[in-house]
Amino acid sequence: MTWAQRVAAGAALLALGGCRGKEVPAESAQAPQVVTVGLENIAVAASTELRSGPAISGTLEPDRSATVRAEAGGTVLKSYFQEGDPVKEGAVLARIEDNALRDAVLSARSGVRSADASLEVARRNLDRTERLHQAGAVADRDLESARVTATNAEGAVADARARLASVEQQLAHTTVRAPISGVVSSRQAKEGDVVQLGAALYTVVDPSVLRLEANVPSDQLGKLHPGTPVEFTVNGFDHRFTGKIDRVNPVVDPTTRQLRIYASVRNTDRALAGGLYAQGRVATESTTGIAVPLAAVDDHGQQPTVHRLTGGRVVETPVKLGLRDQTAEQVQIVSGLAAGDTVLLGSAQGVTAGTRVRVTQEEAGR
Repeated sequence: MTWAQRVAAGAALLALGGCRGKEVPAESAQAPQVVTVGLENIAVAASTELRSGPAISGTLEPDRSATVRAEAGGTVLKSYFQEGDPVKEGAVLARIEDNALRDAVLSARSGVRSADASLEVARRNLDRTERLHQAGAVADRDLESARVTATNAEGAVADARARLASVEQQLAHTTVRAPISGVVSSRQAKEGDVVQLGAALYTVVDPSVLRLEANVPSDQLGKLHPGTPVEFTVNGFDHRFTGKIDRVNPVVDPTTRQLRIYASVRNTDRALAGGLYAQGRVATESTTGIAVPLAAVDDHGQQPTVHRLTGGRVVETPVKLGLRDQTAEQVQIVSGLAAGDTVLLGSAQGVTAGTRVRVTQEEAGR
């Protein structure tokens, strides 16, 4: 071993001995705790329109519907439409056997021709009798008789034409037509069925406008007017639908003390269907202001509070509440927050004031 190597080894031993004889001091205090929350646990206060009003529920029905009934009895020869088919007003839905009526029409037309011929003869006879009477060639009695014959002939023509019009109308009824434009919702008779006069054949509905009937407490009468918005939800859809009150029943139900309202709902995109159950409200009150989700407000104390994030820390902030929009699940903040403030929701509200919070960029479960 050279002199230089012996010097290096000695220095290493001295350093090792120094380390063994001295412990590394522990940190006198732990780093502050940081709580992580997901995007689903925060909300941003924003200016929005809020609405409130009495809750309603009811069934949606087509505002226009028609049950097509047989106006002539017989066998259904042809049925052109099935359930779900669109139809135009006046379209032929079905045809009913009409052989007997066609024969009746031919007979009635023959009767009209015969009556017309008899009337023509009676009028010529009356004209001739009048000229002879003026010349003194016939008695007054003969003139009166000619006039009566002509009058009876005119009556016979009117009667024959009425009979013809009646059987032609009956014949026309063997062709069943759609009374309105819409969609066939039910077909009660098929080809080969024998139907009686008045039997239901088709039901046609117009789904472009639906009607919602619902009850509202009578103490809301002063706020219910034609044109008042109605908002509701339907199972199977993740968004709200809107309509407007058309009519308000002027009589209160003596048992429930409620009023019946009738609202129309535009359905031009055919998203809704008749028979669906709707739940919602009449938007009798509305305002625009700063709002946060209802889940962000703790109103169990003497004054409602929210947990606001400021500088990465939680601050318990008292607020004054305004209009509650139960359908949108939001509440107006009259004072205490400004647009753009971030608040905690749900389980994140359990984080104590002063705690540092870090927000992840992905929602839980993704």
